[in-house]
Amino acid sequence: MPDDGSPFIGRSLLRREDRRLLTGQGQFVADIVLPRMAHAVLVRSPLAHARIRSVDLTRAAAAPGVLAAISGADLLQMLPPVPEGQISLPRKWQNVVQHKFLSPQEPLLAHDKARHVGEALAIVVAETRAQAEDAAELVALDLEALEPVVDPSAALRPEAPVIHERFGTNLIGEFSISRGDADAAFVRAPHRLRRAFHHHRYAAVPMECRGVVAAYDLRTDSATIWSSTQVVHWVRREAAGILGVPEARVRVVAPDVGGGFGGKGHVYPEDLLMPFLARRLGRPVRWIEERREHFESATHSRDQWHEVEFAFDDNGRILALRDDYLVDCGAWNPIGSGVAYNTAVHLTGPYKIENLAVRGRIAVTNKTPNAPYRGAGRPEACFAMERVVDIVAHTLGIEPAEVRRRNMIRAEEMPYSVGLLYRDGEPIVYDSGDYPRALELALEAVGGVAEFRQRQLAARADGRYLGLGIGCYIEGTGVGPFESALVRIEPTGKIYITGGAAPQGQGMETIFAQIAADIWKVAPDDVFVSLADTSAIAVGFGTMASRSTVTFSGAIHQASGKLREKVFAIAANLLECAPADLELRDGGVGIVGVPGRRIGLAEMARAARPGWDHGRPPGVEAGLEEISYWEPPTVTWSYAVHTAIVGVDIDTGRVAIEDYAVAHDCGVVVNPLLVEGQIRGGAVQGIGGGLYESIAYDGAGQLLSGSLMDYALPVASEMPEIKVRHLHSPSPLNPLGVKGVGEGGAVAPPVALANAVCDALAPFGVEVNATPIRLEQLIRVIGRT
Repeated sequence: MPDDGSPFIGRSLLRREDRRLLTGQGQFVADIVLPRMAHAVLVRSPLAHARIRSVDLTRAAAAPGVLAAISGADLLQMLPPVPEGQISLPRKWQNVVQHKFLSPQEPLLAHDKARHVGEALAIVVAETRAQAEDAAELVALDLEALEPVVDPSAALRPEAPVIHERFGTNLIGEFSISRGDADAAFVRAPHRLRRAFHHHRYAAVPMECRGVVAAYDLRTDSATIWSSTQVVHWVRREAAGILGVPEARVRVVAPDVGGGFGGKGHVYPEDLLMPFLARRLGRPVRWIEERREHFESATHSRDQWHEVEFAFDDNGRILALRDDYLVDCGAWNPIGSGVAYNTAVHLTGPYKIENLAVRGRIAVTNKTPNAPYRGAGRPEACFAMERVVDIVAHTLGIEPAEVRRRNMIRAEEMPYSVGLLYRDGEPIVYDSGDYPRALELALEAVGGVAEFRQRQLAARADGRYLGLGIGCYIEGTGVGPFESALVRIEPTGKIYITGGAAPQGQGMETIFAQIAADIWKVAPDDVFVSLADTSAIAVGFGTMASRSTVTFSGAIHQASGKLREKVFAIAANLLECAPADLELRDGGVGIVGVPGRRIGLAEMARAARPGWDHGRPPGVEAGLEEISYWEPPTVTWSYAVHTAIVGVDIDTGRVAIEDYAVAHDCGVVVNPLLVEGQIRGGAVQGIGGGLYESIAYDGAGQLLSGSLMDYALPVASEMPEIKVRHLHSPSPLNPLGVKGVGEGGAVAPPVALANAVCDALAPFGVEVNATPIRLEQLIRVIGRT
């Protein structure tokens, strides 16, 4: 504990990871060099939709340095079909929610058809990367071009080419949820409107692209895989299936990972191809993704089209909402229905809307597959809902902040039952929070509504156009089904912790050391955290969906509770007292109220050793370590309000952010410095999605934004200072009262900016109902007025 006796949870400790990362001592996949390591390059389809007639590898196989050249047809003869890898839905969800899902399984190498530009058709392995690249250029592809499908609505027309013939349709997912009686509410409502919203396609663009290194040991028939992944145990499970060996003979390690954001949150073909090739060749094989490959083959996200009807009264109370939306999932659907269903259950946000009817559909197109990216369906829901609120306000002439106040769930109504099921199959109950207070804090942080309206009027008189936008959201975090933790007291008395979480820059080594330090009453420097290595713990889930702080801390707490019982039993034997008289303090175990009676954890570890008479009482097993699997009862609910003030140049359409604030509640804050980093980093990514970033295809399914020259990322000079205000509503659903924070910052910025632009350009009647906010579109609309 600190000298003043205060806990470490809640303290802004600097990240222990930063020393190695900032001094160039981090180790990423591309830094791993093994003796006799070969290099792999994938041959990818130049067409969006094509029948594969043949893949001629003759010249490539004969090229200098080439060790192997394999096509999809070849691979079919060498390996069993890829096992079904999508995350399954709980039975209790399936029994309640009306749904139909089809699951096309992506092959390791395409063998019948190419279904998007960049899909892998063959792989070449050579002594050097340059030799592999040269040989890959010699692969002759004979492809029969087929009509591409790039529009999801067009994909559902009867005459559309079918991308996966075995299904006979491009509609691979559909579900409906409802509460109340939306039809009756629409009949009674004094006001009814309809709008179409589009949240466009963009993607996680981590600093580090994907990469895999694999080595095979003939003596033990085992493989080691180093992958830039968020899910080491999932990779191990599928790799073991491909190799036909027990999972215990596959070790997967994610070394330092340069960002994931969800894009590395599932198993890719390359994760499985490299260990297969390493075993086949008897030497290590490495594949490192280039940036163009990343844009073509790493998953994209968003790309939803919403048709929303909403009914409301004269006071701005929203009485009913219908949403019929379509998700463009690209050629494959590696995560299944998760993103689409996330959108449905997050749609109404922090508002009381008693009558709701939602239909979600998933269509395949000839684009790169779609999967979660920071927010995972929530930004799309937030955009639709928050635009609806502002449109209601504009229609009635009421301040948008006031319409929100009139519709928000109040703090005294918590816990609040929503009347829908979450994707874990449990009823949605907002566990804690004060949504109206968050709204006030976010507005105060940018100067308040009344003061802004005065500034706005004065600016308009000078020919300048300022706007205030608001974006509110809620987020289910800490989803199950479980996470694992092992806690061990080392012979030195230090605490060792490992588990299934897999960091990609969040600072997990720091925050979990803080949590364990408080549990065991030691300093964080006395806690060693080792993650993302399947050899350290046999079972784990992984890091995605704003879950690790909730689930891994729960597992640490649970394992520590079991271990503490053993520690107290041994200490009671040594100190000749009852376990109930003991407490953890100062890196050891002592008798409550007796400062001089204490045994250090190192001595406890020695006493717990197997063998003769070390002080371990009869009936207590040797060793001081425990494994636990935290299975959360359901999700915790974080929330935030974002406020943005923008200026719009009506001559150029340029949008400049003048002020930005976030009022956020993630329950108990373990490390405020790192939480604010997560919020600000997420907000910048959300601003990028609102103003800059866009994955673009032409009508032939050719990627037009395949480099960082064409895909515009936000840069520091364009970003405002992001003010953060904290609320603290501990969750009752886990031992520490924490909620997830990883994704939330990215959810609201696109709609906060859209609402701000609409507010700025209200004299021109501008409505921004699609992202990104394009300056040429603003100029076009302004010019028509």
